[in-house]
Order: sequence, then C-alpha cells, then structure tokens
Amino acid sequence: MTEPKKLVMPIAQPLMGKVGVSFEFFPPSTEKMEQTLWESVERLAPLSPDFVSVTYGAGGSTRERTHAIVSRIQKEKGITAAAHLTCVAASRDEVNAVAENYWAEGIRNIVALRGDPPEGQTKYEPHPDGYPFAVDLVAALKKIADFDISVAAYPEVHPEAQSADADLDNLKRKIDAGASRAITQFYFDAATYLRFRDRAADAGITVPIIPGILPVTNFKQVTKFSAMCGASVPDWMADLFTGLDGDPGTRQLVAATVTAEHCRVLQSEGVDKIHFYTLNRADLTYAICHILGIRDSNAN
Repeated sequence: MTEPKKLVMPIAQPLMGKVGVSFEFFPPSTEKMEQTLWESVERLAPLSPDFVSVTYGAGGSTRERTHAIVSRIQKEKGITAAAHLTCVAASRDEVNAVAENYWAEGIRNIVALRGDPPEGQTKYEPHPDGYPFAVDLVAALKKIADFDISVAAYPEVHPEAQSADADLDNLKRKIDAGASRAITQFYFDAATYLRFRDRAADAGITVPIIPGILPVTNFKQVTKFSAMCGASVPDWMADLFTGLDGDPGTRQLVAATVTAEHCRVLQSEGVDKIHFYTLNRADLTYAICHILGIRDSNAN
C-alpha cells in the first residue's frame, strides 16, 4: 500500500500565537432585542475579550442607551467597555459633558468617530457649535482626560474621501491627535487588510490597526451595508451564498468556515488582535473564536 503524502499544513493546525479579540454590540430598540443583546454579552464575556464596544445610532440617536449599556457591561461583567462617541447632532459642550460623565463612571475607553448623518439626511453637515470631524473630537477628548481612544480606518477608502492617500492622511492626523489604535471598517478579503496595513506603516502610522471582521450570514443584507460604506463584496463570496436564501443553518456553517479561515490567514501574517462586528448575535462569533483557540476558561 502506498503511504499517503504528508499534508503541508495539518487540518486545524494550532495557531502560532495568542490572538486577542474584541466585540462590537449596538443598542437595542425593542425589549426583545435588548434580551438578545444581554444574552450575547453573557455568551461572549467568558472569552475574556480585550474590550467590547457599543455603537451610537445614526446621528447619535442612541446616546443614552449606549451610555447605560457601556456602564452596565463594565460594572457587571468586569470587561473593559468602550463607548462610541460621535460629532453628529451635538455641540462641543454636549459632547464634553458625555465624555466627562464616562470618565466619572470609570469608563476610560472611547471609540471616537465623525458619525453618520441623522436619519433623513444623506450628507454629513457638522453641527454649527460642534466638533467638525473625528480628529477634532480625538484632540478634545485628550484634553478632557487621558482616555484610551480608538478611531476608524478604511482599508478600501472612506466613501467621502477625495483619494486613498487623503484618507490615509486623515487617519494619520487622528493618530497624531492622540488615538491609541485604529479599527478597520469591515472588508472580506485578507489581502485588502494586509495591503492597507503596509500602506499605513509606510505613512508612518505605528499604532495597532485592528482588522474589523463581519461574519456574513445574510448575504443580501451585507451587500446593502457594503454599498453604504464602500466595502467591496468579492465574487467568490456571492458564489458561496448562492442558493442559501432560505437555508439559515447552512449559511451559518459557511460563514463560520469562511470567517475562521480569514482570521487564520491574518494570524499567519502577524495579526494578533481581531475585532468582531457581532450584530448582537453571539453564537457565530463564539464558534469562530473557538476554532481560533479562544476558549471559555470555565467550560469543561
């Protein structure tokens, strides 16, 4: 009998080093969604994330709920919680007051963003008495207190940027203003992130740039999201989800497989931090983390 050829890389080869993860949640708008949120927090907290972040709605419409959720997560779960804070629809004094309240409650981490226009508006317009852009917000937060600040990065260019170079210059300004790290907008091809990381390094950006990963289960929904934020959807992804519109179980399996492989490629290229956009759904993210070797220390 002929001996089988030795595999170049064993199936599910252990990762070469520890990967730190973080999770993003959004404020719920109904009681049922709130229950789902807290079930997700409960499910993912035992994985000991580096931090979890909680978003604002468009135009800062969920400011109070974001504040309450961030405070509760940090107090009840003992996890570092980062609050999203935007420039939209608020004066400098209002934004400063929110930041000061966070500091008083022990919240030290902020994700500082320009923010999306309020509902019903298609174009961003700075508040007449507000901070115009994220770089201004970062600089102001560092004057208020020594916050640990994360900012957004766009591997495929912000849809409103004049060019890729201008977009990278803007990221550099946010870092120079005091941000500790950047978290990328979601994207779907590992090479996209790796090229962007190299360009950022060439531009003198030395802080961590954490890849933002969106596990895809609803392909139609993610196509819509992508069109809004300038992320491209590869043909191979469309092919993978073809014929699965009415088969959520198979979509979950495909999403877990593809996303875990994406993360393993990143890790093989030296990435040691990954940020998951959970959409308040824990099971898929939990499964991917398990495949990556990130386990619940209390599990049998």
